[in-house]
Amino acid sequence: MSGSFKIKGGKRLHGEITPQGAKNEALQILCAVLLTDEEVRVKNIPDIHDVNRLIEILGDFGVKITKNAHGDYTFKSDAVNFDYIKSNDFKKDGSKLRGSIMLLGPMLARFGEAYMPTPGGDKIGRRRLDTHFQGFVELGAEFHYDEKEYLYSLKAKELHGKFILLEEASVTGTANIVMAAVLAKGKTSIYNAACEPYLQQLCKMLNRMGANISGIGSNLLIIEGVDTLHGTEHTMLPDMVEIGSWIGLAAMTKSEITIKNVHWDELGVIPNTFRKLGIQLEKRGDDIFIPAQENYKIQKFIDGSILTVSDAPWPGFTPDLLSIILVVATQAKGTVLVHQKMFESRLFFVDKLIDMGAQIILCDPHRATVVGLNHESPLRGTTMISPDIRAGNALLIAALSAEGNSTIHNIEQIDRGYENIDGRLKALGAEIERV
Repeated sequence: MSGSFKIKGGKRLHGEITPQGAKNEALQILCAVLLTDEEVRVKNIPDIHDVNRLIEILGDFGVKITKNAHGDYTFKSDAVNFDYIKSNDFKKDGSKLRGSIMLLGPMLARFGEAYMPTPGGDKIGRRRLDTHFQGFVELGAEFHYDEKEYLYSLKAKELHGKFILLEEASVTGTANIVMAAVLAKGKTSIYNAACEPYLQQLCKMLNRMGANISGIGSNLLIIEGVDTLHGTEHTMLPDMVEIGSWIGLAAMTKSEITIKNVHWDELGVIPNTFRKLGIQLEKRGDDIFIPAQENYKIQKFIDGSILTVSDAPWPGFTPDLLSIILVVATQAKGTVLVHQKMFESRLFFVDKLIDMGAQIILCDPHRATVVGLNHESPLRGTTMISPDIRAGNALLIAALSAEGNSTIHNIEQIDRGYENIDGRLKALGAEIERV
């Protein structure tokens, strides 16, 4: 369902907004339902394309799926259909969704074999999958890649625990290896493991199912293998990328906004990174309150040098919010260097912002210097195309703050990551129409 958003910018917004469940957590948690033949109930699942595709793929596998309420499903994987996994249909379905790569670990652990077509997803530079496969091979799987069929296959009579040092702290890679290791024989240690809150959520859920994982939240996970896992219930965290986006939206549109139920303890450095741009935000219970601000002034470092905001693996600042930081900085007072270390070509959407009147110097594929306009000359409305999920949301925020009308095409790139975003923005008073 492709389409466009028509936006009349420059309006102040007001009210409350509740973040959706976390997309990146959902993709891991939903793959884990394959690890048991008992019922697993998952709540606060975001109703977005990437997640719904994965639920459909699970259904095609023969997983019994019950929808209890909006965003609340029960899964039972007691009769998985391996013929589907080897079929051409799956080659087509699986390749459309990057998150489906995390089905490999659970399949391999429980059934001794796993198949996966070459995945698709966002175009944000090369995202290698080597980490995943190296981990499986270390645990004792045989790996085969069929170049004609573009099909990965893994087989293992038995997986055995091992000390594994990851060459990169890949979130999906860590999740995949953890899901394989929970049913392996003996002890697995994963060093340089990712430690994102979403991965912690997965590990806590697996422990409730009977797994034995320690070191959760650190970069050294110790997993004692068990024979079987049981059913459980799980509620997903709110999406921290959405939370950061709404902080940016409030500042750009000079709006008073309350973001509900944000799980402050799981936000890491996100609130303080926005505070460095001069944005006031208050903790009110488990909500974030952002007052209407006429101006926000970028802090300098203590020695007076220009502020740099860069991404890093958790607990560093998430790369998914750098595009929001960049947009928000365009109307700040002061200058900031945005340094995108983890992905290439994620900054290329700045040419759209420059068209809108932003003062940005793109230094190279990884760095952009933003000279804030301090709301003295607002961005101008324009027509643009959303390149990827996160930049799409950043451009949406730019358009809502801009003077005049904007059109954003290719909005399925936004719908892939955000549930009913136009409806929720309208409730704050935004003028946005889906065409």
